[in-house]
Amino acid sequence: MPEDDRNDATRDAVGREIDAAVDEQVSGLPPEQADALREKIRLRVREEIERDLRARTTAERREAARLAKEARKKEKYAEEGETFLRFNRNFRFQHIVMFSSVILLIVTGMPLKFPNFLLSRFVINFWGGIQHSTIVHRIGAGMLIYFMVHHFLYTILTRDGRRDFLLLLPKPGDAKDIVHNIRHFLGKRPDKPRFGRFSYIEKFDYWAVYWGCIIMIGSGLFLWFETYVLRFLPKYALDVAHEMHSDEAMLATLAIVIWHFYNVHFNPDRFPGTLLWWHGRMSEHEMREEHPLELEEIVARRARESAEVANR
Repeated sequence: MPEDDRNDATRDAVGREIDAAVDEQVSGLPPEQADALREKIRLRVREEIERDLRARTTAERREAARLAKEARKKEKYAEEGETFLRFNRNFRFQHIVMFSSVILLIVTGMPLKFPNFLLSRFVINFWGGIQHSTIVHRIGAGMLIYFMVHHFLYTILTRDGRRDFLLLLPKPGDAKDIVHNIRHFLGKRPDKPRFGRFSYIEKFDYWAVYWGCIIMIGSGLFLWFETYVLRFLPKYALDVAHEMHSDEAMLATLAIVIWHFYNVHFNPDRFPGTLLWWHGRMSEHEMREEHPLELEEIVARRARESAEVANR
């Protein structure tokens, strides 16, 4: 039986049961009163039934949507393949401290650079006034200083830190990759450049942070302890530090929002974002697309290790 016919038959059966129950309840009443009461009961019962059916239909649609979403997720994970640990826990912790401090510094620092904006006044009032806003700014500065010290020690004292530092040094091949990528974007080359563990984009991000931290921390300490600075340096040293701090802050904010956020989160391949900063892992598909040379090194190393185990 077709679905529509089955539904109609069910409604008719329910209607007959309702009529039988109503007739039993109104028996003995005057005809007009019985008819009015019968119609009132019938309408109310049908409203309740329709409401219940709608609720069931909505719940079923939600459940079907949830199951479909889970199926798509499983299918996607199957296509993504194996996952590889790209950044260890220590590195991820450094990154979280760094971007948390930078967010605090931007939120509390930009209102000082643009004090006449309505949003600036709102942000300062949110922190409870300029006195509290500057305290939060200095907390962010302390976090940034801690990050730099931590990362410096990580680079020197750990094997992964030393390896990544050497791989992040700019090389002549990076210039070739830039030209190759531009030609690819213009349709002159069908294939993308093949990157190792770090592309020129990630190297730019890394050294921009290094440069920015040196300028921001150095000039910020001058402004933080201006009384002590003026004991040894003339007033114009503070003026220079103020301009360096302000302009570098604006440059860093634009670089993060325009360059880093696009490449990491707003790129169509990753939108609306990636959780790589949290779990440190990339799928085999992502590795093949973005770091194929590193993936080939991992596969070759595994093959060598398997061969060594087999020969023992």
